[in-house]
Amino acid sequence: MDLRHLRYFLLLADELHFTRAAEKIGIRQPPLSMLIRKLEDAVGAQLFHRRSRGVELTEAGERLKTAAVAVLADLQSAVTDARRIAEGQSGRLRVGFAGATYFHPAIPAAIRAYRAAHPDVVLSPEQSNTPALLAGLHEKRLDIAFIRPPVSESDRLKIRPFVEEDMVIAVPAGHALDGTEPLPLSEAAGETFILFPRAIGPGLYDTIISACSAAGFSPRLGQEASQIASIVPLVAAGFGVSVIPRSVSFIQSKGVVYRSLAGETPRAPIAFACRADETSALVAGFAAAIQVARRQI
Repeated sequence: MDLRHLRYFLLLADELHFTRAAEKIGIRQPPLSMLIRKLEDAVGAQLFHRRSRGVELTEAGERLKTAAVAVLADLQSAVTDARRIAEGQSGRLRVGFAGATYFHPAIPAAIRAYRAAHPDVVLSPEQSNTPALLAGLHEKRLDIAFIRPPVSESDRLKIRPFVEEDMVIAVPAGHALDGTEPLPLSEAAGETFILFPRAIGPGLYDTIISACSAAGFSPRLGQEASQIASIVPLVAAGFGVSVIPRSVSFIQSKGVVYRSLAGETPRAPIAFACRADETSALVAGFAAAIQVARRQI
């Protein structure tokens, strides 16, 4: 049994007349009669009562009609879904976010713009660190990830810049460095610095250490934060000071003051990465859309 037989059967079931049904199909009446006979043989039941002025559906024919309508509707829906997935208009994207990148306003704004244009695409977010997200891309557990460079682009990954932000210093409220004016980083030389483990963000970690070195000192490291976002409560608790991407300062805490840095400010870039051999229209469409949105922000 093929789909053509079901379509011809449904047309005859609607017209209840071989000649009219054959005319709508664009064939002669005898071939249509032969096709219906073959369908009845395949089903093992008579589907129509032949009358002098047309045909009537048998009980078996009525049941097959109901099922055939559902089968063809499901098939059309599947074809439509497959086409939309191939065009990048439907499906699921697994998106990773590293090192509090989601605090930067450009990222939620770009994602909102993408979701507005692609309402049938489901985004599954995952927050982690850059090395873990890169592993997720390699292992195909993620489709695309916002990461903290620098990361070497290899033949397995495609990495594109997204945004870049300056860094600020976070100090406990009431601390000697509390204030509103830009602060030379050298004035924090005697302070204890709270950083995250280098393994989870080597690029950003090295940027902070290099900025301190350029300011003439090597930072005294104290309590380690499990991730960038968890630095803020440690500063509020008085464990020390820290240099963080400006977007992390959107975390409001009564116990923390954020001050801009004077002079040449260290930068915190954000890039997005995907597999170099990625062929998914979903990933290509997402990458293109967020780049357009970024330029409009």
